[in-house]
Amino acid sequence: MNAVEFVIRNAVPHEYDTIGKMMVQVYSQLPGFPNEFDMPQYYRMLTHVGDLTQKPGTEILVAVSDQEQILGAVVFYADIKHYGSGGIATHEINAAGFRLLAVDPKARGLGIGRSLTQACIQKAKSKNRTEVIIHSTRVMQIAWSMYEQLGFKRSEDLDFVQGDLEVSGFRLSL
Repeated sequence: MNAVEFVIRNAVPHEYDTIGKMMVQVYSQLPGFPNEFDMPQYYRMLTHVGDLTQKPGTEILVAVSDQEQILGAVVFYADIKHYGSGGIATHEINAAGFRLLAVDPKARGLGIGRSLTQACIQKAKSKNRTEVIIHSTRVMQIAWSMYEQLGFKRSEDLDFVQGDLEVSGFRLSL
């Protein structure tokens, strides 16, 4: 895909199915990431990602092209208590979080993941949060590196294991 103009905005309900399908495609194609048979509940959550917006302060942000094609998406949590991860993250105070960042494979390398991440950081700042908490895995090495470049620091106290998958926590102080 050549250079594409895109904007970051909130997703609208009629886009949720498309976003869910993209997320399933992205996560199921990650080498070393559990498949739909290993983690059916996780993939069900991805498929029905729009349901997460029923939690207070939870939004889906999308990157869309000028033709309204969805290029990427992420779920933002204004209050980490609604984040839904394992470990202790949901007990943190005055923190926001985001998860399920996915970029359409045809749109990789355009800065979409970074732009979605920065939009989440700005949302957290606008809500006067003191930090942003996220999780990643070793198989998501590109995202992991990007998070570190943006100032996120490993926070082992947030780590947990989901099935056979080691999930690593990160914090960004605001």
